[in-house]
Amino acid sequence: MSGRNSVHILVTKTLCGTVWLTMLAMALSACSMTPTAAEQELANMAKEHANDAPVPSPMAWTEPAQPVSGKAVKYTSVDGQQLNGWLAKPDNAAGDLPAIIVIHQWWGLDDSIRRAGERIAGQGYMTLAVDLYNGSVAGQPKDAMRMSRALSNNEEAGLANIKDAIAYLKSVGATKIGVIGWCMGGRWSLLTALNFHDDIDAAIIYYGGVTDDKEELVVLDMPVLGIFAGDDFIVPPKKAYAFATSMAELKKDLEFYIYRDAEHAFSNPSGTEYNPEAAADAWEKTTAFLERNL
Repeated sequence: MSGRNSVHILVTKTLCGTVWLTMLAMALSACSMTPTAAEQELANMAKEHANDAPVPSPMAWTEPAQPVSGKAVKYTSVDGQQLNGWLAKPDNAAGDLPAIIVIHQWWGLDDSIRRAGERIAGQGYMTLAVDLYNGSVAGQPKDAMRMSRALSNNEEAGLANIKDAIAYLKSVGATKIGVIGWCMGGRWSLLTALNFHDDIDAAIIYYGGVTDDKEELVVLDMPVLGIFAGDDFIVPPKKAYAFATSMAELKKDLEFYIYRDAEHAFSNPSGTEYNPEAAADAWEKTTAFLERNL
């Protein structure tokens, strides 16, 4: 990527040997994240994940590139009760580090998300896996749906949680702050960048709900990496392209990939739709993006 004010649009096969530079015109339909659109996305999630389960995937359970230690830390409170996140950093870290907020998918802050944070930390970062479910973790799709709907209906509380995560990372010496999330967490990664754009230095969205509303997107002055699936009922390519089109028209710094043969959640830390080829390539793009921008 050449720098700011550039948008890279790539549509790839699952194994990224072939690159398409077409189909951008599909993005012309409106797809703003209105409350109705957000509720429809939740309904689509329930349908898509009806038979899913939070089984660990290699995305999280691949060993970090270097030894990493993680621990529970109290970074925020809800109704007077302290809430734990999972802080990880390399064992040999000397001095302050760039930090990354890690936002869980709809299952919640489980061991797979903790391990995902540790794997990212192995690239040389401090990571904080946050808990937007206030200590609850889902084991069944119906529970995940209930928790994700409650969060969607109380967005202010979720944003307050993220605000405290940013403040915590600054208090422990973060030199820069990025954010990453998958699926529902991808939507919250974008919300974090939109609402705390003065604090966020890079944002990564893995097939999360996005908007094409340029009045909202205009504040995104940080580099953004968008990774999407071509076979996606929840965030269909048409919607992802519309987001990319608006970012291009605003001359924002977006690096954007669609894996046309991959399904939604193909690189989740847990779940049954893991696609090893697409996930491996997306990981390479993620780590390269972070190295350039954090």
